Amino acid sequence: MASSVGGFIEIDFADTANPVIDAISYNFAESGHSLCIVDTKGSHANLTPEYAAIPVEMKSVAQFFGKNELRDITREQLWENIAEVRKACGDRAVSRAFHFFDENERVDREADALRKGDLNSFLREVTASGNSSFKYLQNIFATVDPKEQGVVLGLYTAERILNGRGACRVHGGGFAGTIQAFVPNDLLDNFVSEMEHLFGKGSCYNLYIRPVGGTKVM
Repeated sequence: MASSVGGFIEIDFADTANPVIDAISYNFAESGHSLCIVDTKGSHANLTPEYAAIPVEMKSVAQFFGKNELRDITREQLWENIAEVRKACGDRAVSRAFHFFDENERVDREADALRKGDLNSFLREVTASGNSSFKYLQNIFATVDPKEQGVVLGLYTAERILNGRGACRVHGGGFAGTIQAFVPNDLLDNFVSEMEHLFGKGSCYNLYIRPVGGTKVM
């Protein structure tokens, strides 16, 4: 959807047949940063149960309260009934539910920061989002194959290079695949070099955020 609309966007999926899409005007090309996507070369084989478990567990928490979606309950409701929900749904489901509530708030703050041209605040929220994915959503490596943790090593390497600047996080559904990094331009060459040392030549893609969406070229 971001590619079809162009630039940064915010989407509300309350009505999945008619999602509300808001375009955010922000010129990333003038930010002094580059967007890198790193292929950690992990296999997605046998990961379907890992991906499927996330919505199933989140919905189980909502269903405890007689709802179908977590957006229909509040963080406060979950906290007030946490002992009973832990017994009924399990701790990982509860942890993932807390991530859901926090992440929705982070998205609003990220969008607001970009609208104000406040890149530093945006990057702080991206970092917080990635940390929450690691700790609470728990989609950084698959428990069925703990020996394969390319995303973990990619994030470690990115954080070491960035050294408190920019931001990095898991990209996409997680468990294997790619990480996303906002890299200050003066660190870009070293970032690409180190990532390709870790994952191989051509594993780090420097992308551009196009301000226009799908276009028919004659």
